[in-house]
Amino acid sequence: MRYTNLLERTAVCRAGLHDIAPLQVEGRVAALSGLVVDIDGLGGHVSIGDRVLLAARDGHGIPAEIVGFRHDLAQAMPFAALDGLGPGNAALFQPRMAGEPNGGTLPVSDDWLGRVLDPLGRPLDSHGPLPSGPRLCRVRAAPPEATRRARLGPRLDVGVRALNCFATCRQGQRLGLFSGSGIGKSSLLAMLARHTACDVAVLALVGERGREVREFLEDDLGEAGLARSVVVVATSDSPPLLRRQAAYAAMTVAEHFRDQGRSVLLLMDSITRFCLALREIGLSSGEPPATRGYPPSVFAELPRLLERAGPGLDGPEAAAGQITALFSVLVEGDDHNEPVADALRGILDGHIVLDRRIAEGGRYPAIDVLRSLSRAVPGCNAPEENALSRRARALLALHGDMSDMIRLGAYRAGSDPMVDEAVVLAPRIEAMLRQERDQRTGIEDSFALLRGALEPA
Repeated sequence: MRYTNLLERTAVCRAGLHDIAPLQVEGRVAALSGLVVDIDGLGGHVSIGDRVLLAARDGHGIPAEIVGFRHDLAQAMPFAALDGLGPGNAALFQPRMAGEPNGGTLPVSDDWLGRVLDPLGRPLDSHGPLPSGPRLCRVRAAPPEATRRARLGPRLDVGVRALNCFATCRQGQRLGLFSGSGIGKSSLLAMLARHTACDVAVLALVGERGREVREFLEDDLGEAGLARSVVVVATSDSPPLLRRQAAYAAMTVAEHFRDQGRSVLLLMDSITRFCLALREIGLSSGEPPATRGYPPSVFAELPRLLERAGPGLDGPEAAAGQITALFSVLVEGDDHNEPVADALRGILDGHIVLDRRIAEGGRYPAIDVLRSLSRAVPGCNAPEENALSRRARALLALHGDMSDMIRLGAYRAGSDPMVDEAVVLAPRIEAMLRQERDQRTGIEDSFALLRGALEPA
């Protein structure tokens, strides 16, 4: 059959290209050391971020990613266990099609709402395969251009009194949730996922205990919270590459909904475990340790991830959605000045501190309002609301300074009117901050409760 029309010829050529078998380059496993696989024969074909498939002796394939080079050998780290792999096994690489980015892509779809998946886009629930969206989203995308980003949106009602009054958040803001272990961090994140006034919630459970995942989904998040959420899970037993990928995948899903003009809440638990995964990857590939064993690449990678959150592009052709992000920071030994926590405070737009002494005293959420800070507060609250917050902070600080003297009986009532006022009002403020995890309080109601707590007895 002869084709004379140019469009017909083009269609025939395009169809023929699909019938051509893609080029596949095969290397060999030369050595295994810790988490790194050295591969011979791929040095001139692969680059950082490329994916390869390692063929184990029992026939199953182990996906891996190129993370470095040593002499003529390519270094890869696996997304799964290396059981069954040994020297001489094949390492298969299929060169990317033109324009396909490093780090892979995800076919994010609106139908992913209510689903639980792993960092590679595979379903972890019992609801069948994940539907594919109309386009592939880059997992390792660049942040929006700084000069074209929209401004922060209006204040965001998160449903938690302590945050609404003392660390008011705006749409598109990025906050750190600093906490030691066992202080109620996961419960607070579940409250935020259920109660925040947003269109979509994206949750990244990075390095979470496997036993707690189902409890978090069923008890803390609940059916209503899961219905508007996408949950990305990489448990603590996952390889470091998979734990790292969980953060990138969750950010990619959040960007998909932000680009539609939606208000997205991104909750990542925890950014510390993301940094620990980066440390394992860096040290295993031969990078020298620096601050407390963290290689320099960890602190270079942090802003690349965090800067992707926030407002989207502003303009007539861009739907300026927002990613409001809260990254939990698991401080080691309750040391809030450890390297990861210190670096994050300089990048984020505020910090929320959970205090162990407050939790031991039975007040939940155990938010230390004196040490918590939102840099967007002055511009989003009314002057009267800011005055209420400042007065409450001053009373709580004064009561804290005088608490030892009051307990010992060294302070006599009437000696200082301000201390007398703090003795009366501080317990009322503390009672106002106490909140059950299934209880939601809006911003206006939160300030009304604070105003009532500060009224003279």
